[in-house]
Amino acid sequence: MVRAAVLPAVGSPLEITDIDLPEPGPGQVRVRLAAAGVCHSDLSLTNGTMRVPVPAVLGHEGAGTVVAVGEGVTSVAPGTQVVLNWAPSCGSCHPCSLGEVWLCVNALNGAASVYARTANGTELHPGLNVAAFAEETVVAENCVIPLPAGIPLTEAALLGCAVLTGYGAIHHSARVRQGETVAVFGAGGVGLATLQAARIAGAGQIVAVDVSPDKEGLAREAGATDFVVASDTTAKDIRRLTGGQGTDVAVECVGRAVTIRTAWESTRRGGRTTVVGIGGKDQQVTFNALELFHWGRTLAGCVYGNCDPAKDLPVLADHIRAGRLDLNSLVSEHIPLDAIPKAFDNMLAGKGGRALVVF
Repeated sequence: MVRAAVLPAVGSPLEITDIDLPEPGPGQVRVRLAAAGVCHSDLSLTNGTMRVPVPAVLGHEGAGTVVAVGEGVTSVAPGTQVVLNWAPSCGSCHPCSLGEVWLCVNALNGAASVYARTANGTELHPGLNVAAFAEETVVAENCVIPLPAGIPLTEAALLGCAVLTGYGAIHHSARVRQGETVAVFGAGGVGLATLQAARIAGAGQIVAVDVSPDKEGLAREAGATDFVVASDTTAKDIRRLTGGQGTDVAVECVGRAVTIRTAWESTRRGGRTTVVGIGGKDQQVTFNALELFHWGRTLAGCVYGNCDPAKDLPVLADHIRAGRLDLNSLVSEHIPLDAIPKAFDNMLAGKGGRALVVF
């Protein structure tokens, strides 16, 4: 039996309870979690913006140590430190055949499986494949990536989602070039990682935007050269800061229609906007045909940073070891498992960066 955060149904509060976790079967790995990040995607699962089978154990951004492996597992062994990969690619679907593993159509198939049970026998699903909001979890072998040497295990949890997403948004989707100007909308965990990635890419001016003025310090520490409190004049404010032109790139990390539209309007003619935030179906973004032609801007979605975790994780490790990427600065608080609901409330209120559950 291990402690876990269970979502009994969409719209219901999380229940911190004991679950019966079986030993790993063929092709499976059991991991003792060191830490798990509390991501906005977890909140989106609780309110139905994103849908997975329930009841489920949530949490998809985590790192830990392998404690047991099932038959046929060869990539890791007991004692191996790993980062959880919530979106493993199958390698055979059409996007995977094109090298676009972040769009794998089978990536979330594991979320439909039954991986554990409550104390009274209720079947549980692993929310986004990996069920990181638990002291231990059992996952498929392709859901773990060995942690490169020299990276602290606790902070490494952030590599599983926030950092890969933010880094990929800048380097793979927007493809920011040396000296370009960048605006980042939202200074939560992913936004702060995006700001650091923009700095690493050599952006000349980096404008952070958030509804909370309290986040200015966090944003500037991550690499922002300017900070704008979100308002009805945000696009004008950003153009004023950039000599009337707008930025070359905008990255939207919020997932709201008004923010996406504002990010697009904040870029220069021919600018590039990457949307990382996950919005609901009710968030409709509209454009007229003339402005699309006239401004020549591009708008692109970005899934998991358009990353291949197995290839990008070693690159991120190099940046961490060299001091260019600071994982600890993304974390605003370390919390126990039973404080996750409060962390959700803080996200809704726009407070802080990443909350990290430490086991």
